[in-house]
Amino acid sequence: MARQRRSARGGQNRLRIIGGQWRGRKLTFPDVPGLRPTPDRLRETLFNWLQTEIHGARCLDLFAGSGALGLEALSRGASRVVLVDESSAVTQQLEVNLRSLRADDAAVIRMPVQTFLERGPGDARYDIVFLDPPFGQNLLPPSLQRLEDRDWLAPGARIYIESESQLRELPLPAGWELLKEKRSGQVIYRLAGL
Repeated sequence: MARQRRSARGGQNRLRIIGGQWRGRKLTFPDVPGLRPTPDRLRETLFNWLQTEIHGARCLDLFAGSGALGLEALSRGASRVVLVDESSAVTQQLEVNLRSLRADDAAVIRMPVQTFLERGPGDARYDIVFLDPPFGQNLLPPSLQRLEDRDWLAPGARIYIESESQLRELPLPAGWELLKEKRSGQVIYRLAGL
C-alpha cells in the first residue's frame, strides 16, 4: 500500500510524489471514507506505461481523491491537469497542495463526476484520463461511456482504469482497446487506448 500515515492532528494522511520535478515531496490528503490513493508501486507501473505519452499531455483526473495520479502527472511533465471530485474536503486540500507546489497548470473542480462528464469538454480534449472511482458503486461503466459519448478524448488517448478485483469484465466502449492489465491484491488496473 502507499505510504499513508495519520498525523496526530485532524485525521490527515500523507502521500509521496514518486517521480519528476516534485519527486519525494509529501502531500497531505483528508481522511474521507473510501479515499484510497493509488499505491506507489502501481503508480510507478502506470507511469512506466505512459512514459512516452505523459510529457506535454492534457490530463483529466476523475474521482481525484488524494490527487496522487494527477499530481504525479504534473510532476512528470503533463502540460495541464484537471482534477474533479465532489468532496469539498478533498477539493480544498487539492487546492492547498497545488499552491504549495506552485502548480499553475492545474484546475480543481468540485462536482459529481457524472455531472461533470455530462457537460462535455467544450473545446478541450484530453490525452490521458485517470479513472479511479470508489469501489463497489458501479461508477466505471457510465463514466467510460460518457467519456466516449460526450467526446472528451483526443485521438490516441490513453485511459487508466483502476477497479476492485471482482470487476473482471470491463465493458469498454466500441473502438477502445485494452492495452495493459495487471492485478495487485484486491485491485485490477488497466490501460485502455483509442
